[in-house]
Amino acid sequence: MFGDYVLKQAAAEYNNRILLIDDEGLDEATHYSADFQAHGFEVVHYTDDLTFRIEYENKLKSKKDKLLVLAHSNIYIPYDVQRRLRAYIVSMDRLFPMLNIEVLKSYQNLDLDLLCIAYIKNFDDLHQREQTEKFIQEKVDSPENVAMYLEQLNAELQQKQEQVKTYRDWFAIAEIKVKIDTLAAEHRLDFDTSAVNRAFKDYVLEQFGKLSSEMSRETPVLVSCAMDYMHDHSSKFVIIVMDGMSEFDWKIISKSFQDIHYEQTAAFAMIPSITAISRQCLLSNKTPGQLLEPWKQSKEKKEFVACAKSMGYTDNQIGYERGYEAQFGSFVRCGAVIINDVDVLVHAQHQGRLGMLNDIGVLSDQHKLADMTQRFLSESFDVYITADHGNTPCTGIGKLIGTGVEIETKSHRMLVLQNFADKSGLIQKYGMIEYPKYYLNKDFDYLICDVGDSFDAKGEEVMTHGGISIDEVIVPFIKIKAVK
Repeated sequence: MFGDYVLKQAAAEYNNRILLIDDEGLDEATHYSADFQAHGFEVVHYTDDLTFRIEYENKLKSKKDKLLVLAHSNIYIPYDVQRRLRAYIVSMDRLFPMLNIEVLKSYQNLDLDLLCIAYIKNFDDLHQREQTEKFIQEKVDSPENVAMYLEQLNAELQQKQEQVKTYRDWFAIAEIKVKIDTLAAEHRLDFDTSAVNRAFKDYVLEQFGKLSSEMSRETPVLVSCAMDYMHDHSSKFVIIVMDGMSEFDWKIISKSFQDIHYEQTAAFAMIPSITAISRQCLLSNKTPGQLLEPWKQSKEKKEFVACAKSMGYTDNQIGYERGYEAQFGSFVRCGAVIINDVDVLVHAQHQGRLGMLNDIGVLSDQHKLADMTQRFLSESFDVYITADHGNTPCTGIGKLIGTGVEIETKSHRMLVLQNFADKSGLIQKYGMIEYPKYYLNKDFDYLICDVGDSFDAKGEEVMTHGGISIDEVIVPFIKIKAVK
């Protein structure tokens, strides 16, 4: 795959200190540096001589520390620093010398992982434009090459599942899973990744209640900590909440962000993964048990404004809008925009992931989210894009009727029980999971459908949310800094 290919080309297997000159922004596009990190390298983005010497000169002199320095050719690096590093220029023409580089660059969404798998088996000079185009069509995008790549990804997925130690490992697993899911959908291949959801279910039931104590410089970890995170990292920001957007959906939408430099991390949605709970928590810095109306959205704006005021923002510095045409006055420094498009597509979907691939593809091609982002950046807002929850494919196990449930939600994946509802009967009849009430009101009981089940017509294939699958709970968290 691409990261491993760059690692080998840079001879990182035999050198502990590497300098990569990346003028084409390939790390930003592919995150190949993650493969170096997996091999024990500390990744450093070189900005200036003084900062680098203060923080890393001792490690540079050490023979034990493994250091990867990423830089651009227009940044001055002193000779004494350079001579301690094994330098390699990361560029398309250096990595793929037997192909026509102009053709490669003309493919905006060329999958470099697929390209690498096909390229290492090629021994012919394919510099002519027609030759490279034929190579991409017949070799890179061939069903055989894609299937081989999916098998490699699946093996990596299973290996990472067996080695999980922290929540960060689940972010990495979610990233691999969505790569499999999107590729399989794009190439009409049947590839089942539901086993990951079963492993993730066990993790959630045991560990989700401990996540509020986790701290990270890269992400808020829980969406209920997002407001604090953004306030700490930006003096003027807007959070765009894409209702129901999963990692799968963002993978498609992000194709319209080719001209926008962004940093992608992830966060955990609140459970149950329904809009009323998770979005209000996202905008309020509260856990579900602290919300004014946890099962309704009528207090959402009030919760957001109260949270912003508690951080020191005044009324004229707070903005809350809906839709892509949202605009804020010049005084606003803390804004929120709600976009419902993805959730609408989810609940109207009858073609599963393939249908979502097509529908979200149309949304991406319209560039509405990218254009709005560019507008806010031009107004000096730092822009954060995330979701209140994701979505997952399910099969109906029958509609729920006459259960004695006293508190109901619109979700077809979970139930809230009060008083004398027959909890044990529901668990036995529908194979439901009793949720441990993490961050929730302890006066109620919470039952969640098992992986792949929903309370829809028996046998009906749907896209939905509300449960504890990795597709529903781990959501993208995108950070885009305004350039002054």
